[in-house]
Amino acid sequence: MTDTPTPPVRQYYLDWLRIAAFGLLVPYHVGMYYVSWDWHIKSPQWHTALEPWMMLSSPWRMDLLFIVSGAATALMLGAGRAPSFAWLRQRSARLLLPLLLGMLVIVPPQSWLEVQRRYGYAGSYLDFLSLYVRGENAGFCDALHGCLVLPTWNHLWYLPYLFAYTLLLWGALRWRPGLLQGRAQLGARALAGPRLLWLPLALLFGWRLLMARRFPATHALLDDWFMHGQYLAMFAFGAALARAGSLAQDAQRWRWWALLSAVAGWLALQGLLMSGAGWPWLRGLAFSVLQWGALVAAIGFARRHWNADHPLRKILAEAVFPLYLLHQTLIILLAHALLPWALPFEVEAPLLVAATFALGWLGYRLALRSGPLRIGFGLKPAAATRDARRTVATRRA
Repeated sequence: MTDTPTPPVRQYYLDWLRIAAFGLLVPYHVGMYYVSWDWHIKSPQWHTALEPWMMLSSPWRMDLLFIVSGAATALMLGAGRAPSFAWLRQRSARLLLPLLLGMLVIVPPQSWLEVQRRYGYAGSYLDFLSLYVRGENAGFCDALHGCLVLPTWNHLWYLPYLFAYTLLLWGALRWRPGLLQGRAQLGARALAGPRLLWLPLALLFGWRLLMARRFPATHALLDDWFMHGQYLAMFAFGAALARAGSLAQDAQRWRWWALLSAVAGWLALQGLLMSGAGWPWLRGLAFSVLQWGALVAAIGFARRHWNADHPLRKILAEAVFPLYLLHQTLIILLAHALLPWALPFEVEAPLLVAATFALGWLGYRLALRSGPLRIGFGLKPAAATRDARRTVATRRA
């Protein structure tokens, strides 16, 4: 008897949420070029008026990705049987090979321009690449940012985190194959009704109070305890969401209340930040209200309005991963190339967004036509894609 997981039932709203969440990355990271928050390179023209609008998504956009990833992982693993080592090998390749490609090829141009702009480095790209591969920072340090760690995964930190959580779930299900289904039903009962709105919120707020200052976010995997507690919880919630349909039903039922709480949290947070009120716990509460309210609202509205297939869904769902890999490097290279033009913000920012999407799409289309690039960009091999299409056609027939 084979231990291959049973093919999951497609929950289309999860695909659309994933597409939307990854799509937010491009305008958000373009915004990071202009606001006062720390980033790899900065525009000479700051536009801090963007910051309140970026705060609409920054508290929850990565959480949403981990929720969707947890749900997708649970669906891929199937139910009622121990997952195989073959599945783990395949999943590891889909996550770790793009990470390796990213760290060796995609990310280095970001770091090269960063050390030029921040530390005055005058060496060529090949000179810098030699330092990068050897892990030498060559004095790339200052009091504000500390020392630049090389090599780095920069925006690709999501991949090792997702791999670690996937490994934990796989190991738990190897030990007890029925664990996820039982825990998902238990979680659904615990969060039934309006408890979905306030109980996770209380836990997020408590975790923030206890851990945020002790363990500031690093995205370095091994020391990021505050973020691990949050992201692993989101991943687990997503896995439960895939296995307990009542969770998504409750999110849909309470979506308007969740949206209202998210807007209230955002308004309160902006008021506290503008007033400079010295109550960190109150800002943390407003942040958590915005964070969880937006997540429940996103799930609820997506299930209500996006739980249907469309010819573009499969293409976009496949394209978002290559776009994720490429987008930040594209933004930084394009911003650097446009710098001599001194374009006004109203022209430059939309141009950066449009050009990043266009070049990211081009990268995706090129990857489709190359076996090694398909694997490096996390796409399924061409043979597997053809087999999947034949299977779908057979089922429809």
